[in-house]
Amino acid sequence: MSDLEGRVAVVTGGSRGIGAAVVRRLAADGADVVLTYRDAADRATAVVDEVERLGRRGLAVQADVRDPAAVEAAMEAAAARFGCIDLLVNNAGVFPVATIEELTLEDYQEATEIHVRGVFAGVRAALVHMPDGGRIVTIGSSLAERVPDAGLSLYSLTKAALVGFTKGLARDLGPRGICATVVHPGSIDTEMNPADGPHADGERALTALGRYGRPDEIAAMVAHLCGPGGGYVTGVALTVDGGATA
Repeated sequence: MSDLEGRVAVVTGGSRGIGAAVVRRLAADGADVVLTYRDAADRATAVVDEVERLGRRGLAVQADVRDPAAVEAAMEAAAARFGCIDLLVNNAGVFPVATIEELTLEDYQEATEIHVRGVFAGVRAALVHMPDGGRIVTIGSSLAERVPDAGLSLYSLTKAALVGFTKGLARDLGPRGICATVVHPGSIDTEMNPADGPHADGERALTALGRYGRPDEIAAMVAHLCGPGGGYVTGVALTVDGGATA
């Protein structure tokens, strides 16, 4: 039996990048997977097709995490189709890069709506359908721990907030056996931060391994936390960054 056989997962922002890699890995490990997407319907459908080729059930639900009602509706749709939500992976995100002088209140509002309020709303909506022993994994960033360059203050602010929230969740949900963790990726080769991008050489130089990570390497950590090996891991942030914060 696969590690996640019979489990139902929801992955927000699962149509591309790290989110799509997480969807594929959870399905490969035996889970049925619901992914949300904002506007990439064709990509979301393609990822669901991959899930089904792995012999699992998949579902794509359009939901902008900036809209709490849409997030709640997505969780309701997941539970209606598959009966419950055992695993929640909060992945949807943006990457604002600008100095504090350049940032606007509108930038702040968008980043916090997606990274903070969206996660809060998703957790609350998923918990209604989550049995005891569930897992909540939130994708943070190594930039919550170390900020090596200018222009990252807003992104780092929102990702750091997730650590405090997760520690509180661990205490709130511990009596139900629900584990809550953060995974902090470093420089990962995605459309948001490609390994051949203009700042890639500088990012590689910060790592101990001298390379970008792959989305499947983050997915492997998420799968471990969602599986049997993650049953005593809660209230912590685990960094997967090739040694950039060493």
